[in-house]
Amino acid sequence: MSETGAGVGPGRITPDELERAIRSGAVDTVIVAITDMQGRLMGKRVTGSFFLENAHHGTHFCTYLLGTDMEMTTPSGYRLTNWETGYGDWLADPDWSTLRVIPWLEKTALVLADAKDEESGALIPIAPRGILKRQIERASGLGLAPKMASELEFYVLKETYEQAAEKGFHNLTPFGWYNEDYHLLQATKAEPLYRRFRNEMTAAGVPIEFSKGEAAPGQHEVNIHYADALEAADRHALFKHGVKEMAWQSGNAVTFMAKPDHRWTGNSAHVHVSVWDADGRRNVFHHEGAEPYGMSDTMRWFLGGMMHAARELAFFIAPFVNSYKRYAVASWAPVNVVWGRDNRTCGFRVVGSGPSLRVENRLPGGDANPYLSYAAILGAGLYGIEHRLEPPEQFHGNGYAATGVPRIPRALWEAAQLLEQSTVAREIFGDDVVQHYANTARVEQETYDAVVTSWERERYLERG
Repeated sequence: MSETGAGVGPGRITPDELERAIRSGAVDTVIVAITDMQGRLMGKRVTGSFFLENAHHGTHFCTYLLGTDMEMTTPSGYRLTNWETGYGDWLADPDWSTLRVIPWLEKTALVLADAKDEESGALIPIAPRGILKRQIERASGLGLAPKMASELEFYVLKETYEQAAEKGFHNLTPFGWYNEDYHLLQATKAEPLYRRFRNEMTAAGVPIEFSKGEAAPGQHEVNIHYADALEAADRHALFKHGVKEMAWQSGNAVTFMAKPDHRWTGNSAHVHVSVWDADGRRNVFHHEGAEPYGMSDTMRWFLGGMMHAARELAFFIAPFVNSYKRYAVASWAPVNVVWGRDNRTCGFRVVGSGPSLRVENRLPGGDANPYLSYAAILGAGLYGIEHRLEPPEQFHGNGYAATGVPRIPRALWEAAQLLEQSTVAREIFGDDVVQHYANTARVEQETYDAVVTSWERERYLERG
């Protein structure tokens, strides 16, 4: 764990504490970060002294960061970010409630920021964190406060990211050679790294409940403690970014890719959600004596909304071509839009009891942008409450074998079409968001369609 100097330790701090830490030399770098459409942290490292003099009101970033693809190209089709607008600046406005000292980076603090128009102060409508904030505001308008948590799965690789690139991302070596689901011995081999993940994330204000081996060699899962929806999404984003940095420091790589190899189990990012009263004191999903399982009207309608919109909002939880390869029968990833009580074959799993009663949404993969996936889950659930949508009957048995029920889209192109045509998505998010992200999906699909893969060469070079 990196030393931050006398007078300040790792974890959440106030702006006044940051100023004292900078003046004492305990902190010399402040990261101001936004989250882009792909879920990555983007931003600037600001020298401490300059931050005190100039940057505490925010930093500027080029608008193209919210209209680009994974390779940082500038695709056409975006109304708000394009060459005609001149690719000017938006403001990364710090959310001081997210300020923290980072344990794994020397003398470094980090603050998450909202993307805003500097002149008006308005949130940029297509920025992921702002999209989630608007859904939280919708919930507040109904007298509700959502609480959420993420379970994240990932693979640890023996290669670094650079070594993986040198190998053409082929024949990568997971840290382990057999299924390590709950295996303590196998997990011990990478425990120095997992221990860093748990302890340094917790120290940074991202509390980790536990880690465990998952259902494949080198695969692990971490449960992040639940919180109010925005805080939970912030924790999710910081975890993904931070463990990649720690893995790189240790000479390894971590991947949250939904399906890193067709022979490997996919990486999930199960999201637990419950809705509480405005004071956050009572879980309104629970109603004593209600059937089934104490589920209140509010919980049933929320579940009904998530299921009703699951196909049309699929892009927000499965944003890449690879995302849809995770959805496979008997793979621990769902394929059908069904729900069940403590049933891991269903897309929606009702768990807990009393104040802990909640829904586990098993649709998102490890590659999901937490702000967009959380926003889709909340937006759909609130739509269900507003329209009093009842869920279908509970599914009993093997959810993979369900017939006559909706299925998760089979490919990104299908999800893009469903999103673009969706009146539900436009009611929840507005036309600007739907147009922007439908275009993002098209760009990703068209890029993939233009590339010749090694699978094609192996299949067709000689025999085609």
